[in-house]
Amino acid sequence: MAVGSGPENSDPSNNRGADQKPAADLSKKFHGISYEDKTNPTLFQQIKNGVLGPKAPEGDLPLRVRREIDRQEAASERLIGIVQLGVILFFAFLYALAPRAEGTMGFNFVPYAFSFYLVFTLIRIYISFKITLPVWYLVLSILMDVSLLVGLIFSFHIQYAQHPTFYLKAPTLMYLFLFISLRALRFDPRYVILTGVFGALGWLGLVYYALMYEGGSTRITRNYIEYLTSEAVLIGAELDKLIIILSVTALLALSIYRARRTFFAAIRQQSAVKDLSRFFTPEVANSIVESENRLRAGTGEIREVAILLVDIRSFTKTAAQLPPETTMRVLSLYQKKAAKAILGEGGKIDKFLGDGILATFGAVSDSESYAADALRAGVELAHILEEESADLEAAGWPMKFEIGVGVAAGPVSVGVVGVRDRLEFTVIGDAVNRAAKLEAANKVQKTRFLTDGATYSMALRQGYKGNMLELKSECVAGITGKVDLVALA
Repeated sequence: MAVGSGPENSDPSNNRGADQKPAADLSKKFHGISYEDKTNPTLFQQIKNGVLGPKAPEGDLPLRVRREIDRQEAASERLIGIVQLGVILFFAFLYALAPRAEGTMGFNFVPYAFSFYLVFTLIRIYISFKITLPVWYLVLSILMDVSLLVGLIFSFHIQYAQHPTFYLKAPTLMYLFLFISLRALRFDPRYVILTGVFGALGWLGLVYYALMYEGGSTRITRNYIEYLTSEAVLIGAELDKLIIILSVTALLALSIYRARRTFFAAIRQQSAVKDLSRFFTPEVANSIVESENRLRAGTGEIREVAILLVDIRSFTKTAAQLPPETTMRVLSLYQKKAAKAILGEGGKIDKFLGDGILATFGAVSDSESYAADALRAGVELAHILEEESADLEAAGWPMKFEIGVGVAAGPVSVGVVGVRDRLEFTVIGDAVNRAAKLEAANKVQKTRFLTDGATYSMALRQGYKGNMLELKSECVAGITGKVDLVALA
């Protein structure tokens, strides 16, 4: 297993072509690399994004999310029906209490319109609880809402035996905005737009009928007083109503569309966090998704952390003699057991390195006991994998399952390395290198878990209570000078 920041830990295959330019120091590279960002959006794209909100295609959403959205929209349709029922009952109650207006001589359409609309609403609610209402039925429902309102307004000139221009002054048109806003409960701008367009067309029809009444003899005026007190039509006033209807519809639909895009973007972001959490720690996944700036190689910070490295003894030689499926089965079981011990002590798995595991303590979230946690996790690892070696042998490992663990603490660079289209969160520094060398030294020292004296002393100050098996000063391959080796397993 090759781990660490020094050239002595690199894959030998990477040393091919010795005449090539030597690789730069990784720490310098880590802090100095910078790649150009993608081109900035054009002015048109900025305006478009500003008006419509963040781009979030619904087709990119996971299937389970789209199904949940469909369920919520079906529930919204039921809510719309219930609200409509409440509105019609409220207005029916007010109509029953209010005395009939003076001067009414014609046929009164209002009770029949209310009764018809009540029946239609009850049927609609019943069907919405049985099935998901199809699009054609929703369009029909909108058409019925607007038709009933337009028909009710049209009936006024018959009921009161007046010229059709009479109904153009009726305030009942304002109820159209109630129907438009009701469709906003669906959280789908299409139905808001349909309601507004149907309402505008219905009002245009009423104005046209009034103008064409009795062969088009209706007077058109530009005098507002004459408009209010006679049978004349003020075109400007009717255009104002149409403009208001269409403007309110457009603004409400745009608001819903922006909210919908933002909502889907948030869902995609949350889904991305869940998916990324399978590859990174939750803290790293959140930092990727919630970052205000585009992630770039060469960004990071120095943190005091503990690094844990674990490796399977004789893995390469043994795995070469096993079927691939057996090797992967053993690896999967080993990684599951190791991850449980590491995560149980607050560690974060940085990466799986074939048969090795690189874990950090205090790298992605602050910790006041990172060294102590790492030592406890290392001891737990050594004991668990020794005690449960039988499980791994049953999975196909042909010998006693043995590992080596190394832990070292100190300052490391935590951040992003790689190239623009292939980035990786990682840790780089002397502590990573020392942990790798200590892990390898287990073979020479005939131990399972080694740390150094400085890390052990730090862990004691942080509350570590474990027993030290052995302490001696030895030379370790890859580390200059003698190292105070502390054996913990």
